[in-house]
Amino acid sequence: MARFEHEGCSLHYEEYGQGQPLVLLHGLGSSCQDWELQIPELAARYRLILLDLRGHGRSDKPRERYSIAGFSADLTALLDHLDTGPVHFVGLSMGGMVGFQLAVDHPERLRSLTIVNSAPAVKVRTRDDYWQWAKRWTLARVLPLRTIGKGLAARLFPKPEQAGLRQKMAERWARNDKRAYLASFDAIVNWGVEERIGRITCPTLIISADHDYTPVALKERYTALIPGARLAVIADSRHATPLDQPHVFNQTLLQFLAAAPTTSQGSLSTC
Repeated sequence: MARFEHEGCSLHYEEYGQGQPLVLLHGLGSSCQDWELQIPELAARYRLILLDLRGHGRSDKPRERYSIAGFSADLTALLDHLDTGPVHFVGLSMGGMVGFQLAVDHPERLRSLTIVNSAPAVKVRTRDDYWQWAKRWTLARVLPLRTIGKGLAARLFPKPEQAGLRQKMAERWARNDKRAYLASFDAIVNWGVEERIGRITCPTLIISADHDYTPVALKERYTALIPGARLAVIADSRHATPLDQPHVFNQTLLQFLAAAPTTSQGSLSTC
């Protein structure tokens, strides 16, 4: 178990393999554990770096307001701690939001950017937006995390043959610290950097499940705003694509990374 401290918070991280550094960052209520089906294959080719964001997994859960920019600062501190230089980055859901934040604030940190089932903004603009987020906000505060976990697992892994995944994810979700989970949930609402993503110039891949929470059309719209970005849609998948379609996900990612530049374009200026 490896740990480092940033701004008074002890953060858990893991490293595997050798080669160019490749960061995998989890989503809300998740942790490094949820990349278990990527580690063996990706570590054979890259130096994998996994981080439990503050409030998640085995990292500390300080009693404070969390923010996407703050999560990005934790990741940047880890990259400095490990002296990685520019990295390939893969972020799922909330982890993808952190990736967008890092890309627009510190483009020199990235060799490439892969966003999985995420978005560059979560804005409450319409009456329906407000209603949907108010409902989720209320349920997150009223229901026990075990109940939330069972409901999410059933939605993410509905097939009979996914019973093992359902049980595993429900159990992992129940271990979340509720106060930290709610603070992370609040960090997402009304966050956004969409107006800045047109400045991203590093190789960018957007991965969308065909049955994600948000439609493929949303990803098509913001992919078009990023110069040179491309969209890959993975069939028969829901929000947790790295878990429900690990082979297709891994191959899609590896093909993209293999085509990305192997050296920085100038001094730390790959993105």
